[in-house]
Amino acid sequence: MMERLIIDDSRFDFVPKVKTAYKAPPGLDEKLIKEISRAKDEPEWMLKHRLESLKVFSEWHNPRFGVDISGLDLGKIVSYIKPDAKKGTSWDEVPEEVKEAFDKLGIPEAERKYLAGVGAQLDSEIVYQNMKKELEKLGVIFLDMESAVREYPDLVKKYFMKLVPITDHKFAALHGAIWSGGTFLYVPAGVKIPMPLQAYFLMSNPGMGQFEHTIIVAEEGSEVTFIEGCSAPRYNVINLHVGMVEIYVKKGAKVKYLTIQNWSKNTYNLNTKRSIVDEEGSMTWVSGSLGSQKTMLYPMTILKGKGARAESMSITYAGPGQHMDTGSKVVHLAPYTSSLVSAKSISLGGGWAFYRGLLKITREAVKSKASVECAALMLDNRSKSDTVPIIEVETDKADVGHEARIGRIGEEQIFYLMSRGLSEQEAKAMIVKGFVEPVVKELPFEYAVELNKLLELEIEKSIG
Repeated sequence: MMERLIIDDSRFDFVPKVKTAYKAPPGLDEKLIKEISRAKDEPEWMLKHRLESLKVFSEWHNPRFGVDISGLDLGKIVSYIKPDAKKGTSWDEVPEEVKEAFDKLGIPEAERKYLAGVGAQLDSEIVYQNMKKELEKLGVIFLDMESAVREYPDLVKKYFMKLVPITDHKFAALHGAIWSGGTFLYVPAGVKIPMPLQAYFLMSNPGMGQFEHTIIVAEEGSEVTFIEGCSAPRYNVINLHVGMVEIYVKKGAKVKYLTIQNWSKNTYNLNTKRSIVDEEGSMTWVSGSLGSQKTMLYPMTILKGKGARAESMSITYAGPGQHMDTGSKVVHLAPYTSSLVSAKSISLGGGWAFYRGLLKITREAVKSKASVECAALMLDNRSKSDTVPIIEVETDKADVGHEARIGRIGEEQIFYLMSRGLSEQEAKAMIVKGFVEPVVKELPFEYAVELNKLLELEIEKSIG
């Protein structure tokens, strides 16, 4: 008999009792941006960047692909909320109501103990940040983005929105104008961090937007694993998440970025993630996208240096009322580069899972290898799944493979498992677990357990 996991769905009905120190009016204008920039004590270049972004945002059109965002009224979104809590470097310093919020929705005690460092953002600001002292002695910088802008202005300016320019798309410009919070992680040359670092993002107010910015710089020969978790309580109005991640993998460095996204079903998740990899560097994306009402997310890797490598493994879940438009993009610019994309999706209860990918091998990328695998599993006849894997190859001196599979759950598989004593629900849950296992096994233990719990919860709710 398959082990039953105890699921507590009530955590999404939990409403944090955290007070706010400042709540901006809905909408976005120049006056508000200047106020926020002044409150954060930013240098002039950052204020200029914000105002230029606002100008692009006001002139740019919505993306002409992905999910329908006609139900998103940006004029009603509260773009900045400062919680009434000072940033702590010890969990004991964090106010009780904030700790309660993260304990209910986020960070289990076990995770805090074994990770190398944790940053926790509530609404628009980081409220907790800590890193092991031995890493500080090695020169590792792990700060909230506001502190990094003030303490390392030249370093931040060198990398901030250089991979994702404000003209990339309308929501990149929106992010550039109103970003707040996030993480700056700098790993010096040769430093290999043995345990993951983590950032956790929580939205606690209805109708708000969260716009955290994360930069990771892994210098030559360094190694780091970073885990990102996202959650929010359930509300009856639209929330918006427009985060951004930029990762710079230098020569021979290795970066692994893991995400568990579980926003509540009132959230539009329009995120942008991008990395660039130098010679013999390695970038790995592992992501589980489960929550939100609508998501657009396509982590991109640019293989810039000879022998650079990229791997992207993802699992996307689309349940009732959800439209998940996810995928992966890889651009090979140099010879002997390699990439592997493995994308899996599950849809049920009328959910819509859409894979949108791009693989581009330029004429300079001779002797390169690339493989794209897309697999979609639909658990009923009401759900939908589509794949649009665009592949562009400009040289005949490269090896490229592609496989796409879309199918419904097999009746014969369910019958076989039920003949062994499982209920129909348990049989379907077991098949789903086997389907996602290649991605789940890449996650740290606590996250793998959490992802399995979430999947089982969603299946239980949808098929009873």
